[in-house]
Amino acid sequence: MPASSEEFDAVVVGGGPGGSTAAALIAMAGHRVLLLERERFPRYQIGESLLPSTIHGIGRLLGVEEELHEAGFMRKRGGTFRWGSAPETWTFSFADAPGLGETGGYAYQVERMRFDALLLKHAGRVGADVREECAVRAVHHHDGRVTGLTYRSPEGTEAEVRARYVIDASGNTGRLHTAAGGRRVYSPFFRNIAVFGYFEGGRRLPPPNQGNILCAAFDTGWFWYIPLTDRLTSVGAVVNREHADQVQGNPEQALAKLVDQCALVRDHLADARRVTEGTYGRVRVRKDYSYCNTRFWAPGVALVGDAACFIDPVFSSGVHLATYSAMLTARSVNSVLGAGMDEGRAFGEFEARYRREYTVFHDFLAAFYSMQAPKDTYFWQAHKVTGGQAGALASFINLVGGLASGDRALIDADQLTGRLATASRVLDETADGYQADPAGDPWDESPMLAETFAQSDALAGQGVARGDFAEKTPQFPGGLVATADGMHWAEPAGEPPGGTP
Repeated sequence: MPASSEEFDAVVVGGGPGGSTAAALIAMAGHRVLLLERERFPRYQIGESLLPSTIHGIGRLLGVEEELHEAGFMRKRGGTFRWGSAPETWTFSFADAPGLGETGGYAYQVERMRFDALLLKHAGRVGADVREECAVRAVHHHDGRVTGLTYRSPEGTEAEVRARYVIDASGNTGRLHTAAGGRRVYSPFFRNIAVFGYFEGGRRLPPPNQGNILCAAFDTGWFWYIPLTDRLTSVGAVVNREHADQVQGNPEQALAKLVDQCALVRDHLADARRVTEGTYGRVRVRKDYSYCNTRFWAPGVALVGDAACFIDPVFSSGVHLATYSAMLTARSVNSVLGAGMDEGRAFGEFEARYRREYTVFHDFLAAFYSMQAPKDTYFWQAHKVTGGQAGALASFINLVGGLASGDRALIDADQLTGRLATASRVLDETADGYQADPAGDPWDESPMLAETFAQSDALAGQGVARGDFAEKTPQFPGGLVATADGMHWAEPAGEPPGGTP
């Protein structure tokens, strides 16, 4: 039996970026928050490349912008790619996004041990009760609602916590997500395996892009090459399951052989040596990491970050999705606890926005993963099979997004399995022999990148402009809008409570 029992408004499980962000924003709204982290920080974590939304949008909302700047993390202006059938590299810049410009057109490459510890410490500073080395043992239910949990302290004693809300930010390996019901659906297309390690002395891209993430496709997959400091580089190979034999056995040997297959990465590491001691001394393997739960919340519980979903890391969406979903969750908790908003309405908004953001990245990456095809092949094929009613880019998004009929299945969790299968099937059916329309190249016009990063750029732009976070119109018919402080939901002006029918 638990030796003690406590009561909080919310208990957050997991002290990564998602958990720390949620705990901080709920505590900043004046609510009692407990954050339980099973490890002792600093601890190792992958996912080192950030987007402007986390730095400028979430960073400003939390009040850690200056602290992030002073931490001296490597500045990331955008991404550089050797991808597709063309042999040359190409680069995109965050500064080209509307609302960012040179002032906000950057993010950071971070050592997660330092970055995560910074956010966790901040959560405690603004009022969250942070307890490390505390492992959750069980979740409590009563009358169809999650009402709290039991955890084990560092001393080995069990304690019970009652709370209005349990927020699962425990990551991809946690099991608390089952408390929300539903199931975890793995993408049939992104069934990949990653093997990764760290190198000292690797080459950098020419200025001003020396801090960019470099992604390079090769015959059996692609590489990430992330400069964390002037000397330290995170290097990982992502291969499809059909090439899993190349990652079997000794991870160190597997990574070395894969590096040898990719000329661009091999050349960048020509004068480098792999780190073999300390935290960065291991070569690690991760598999089956693209998935999405069919439910993101249930009465008394919400899923944040990797507990809810994760998508292939080629565009560094992991920390963005974690902190973005944490902000949405905090708005919902704060609105229910502070303003008495209907729970279903508040958390329905959270799930709709979070699911859409995940889906946009998934569908974009399904197209992007044609690493050896002409850049515009899939877009123009989608344009053809949907009857040419929209441009090539819009046709592709409508097709793999299940929107060609105009149905709003984009935010319907029950359609998830079919949507993922459709995206995979479309790729299989359109890859061979199709000649792209010579009239134009959607990549040169850059709308796909702009659409994919729309929410990220908007959030970052609000932080850069240092204006408030208020929204005038809902993102969905009958939906809610964010308040000026960025931490609550409100009914749109002129709308009756509950929105339009």
